[in-house]
Amino acid sequence: ERQLVSFARALLRNPKILVLDEATASIDSETEQAISAGIRRLEIGRTTLIIAHRLSTIRHADMIYVLEQGQIRESGTHDELIASRGIYREMFEAQSKEAS
Repeated sequence: ERQLVSFARALLRNPKILVLDEATASIDSETEQAISAGIRRLEIGRTTLIIAHRLSTIRHADMIYVLEQGQIRESGTHDELIASRGIYREMFEAQSKEAS
């Protein structure tokens, strides 16, 4: 519930730069889909930084940076990172298995 309130506040502020830290953590997949759709609308015309462990949240990002121990280990789009068969792909596949 707190996440939904924070998300609504972000919508009302209409900031030029939007930072979302774990916006979809601890919510069900249906609510995540609704928030993700809202995030995609919010991103239009602004810089958006999304910090997430749930990779489905960032799947549509223009650029994804994979951090490991504070260092950037991989970067690219979702499709590029899946094709590279690196850390991102491993995490994405593991999360996909957990969800099914």
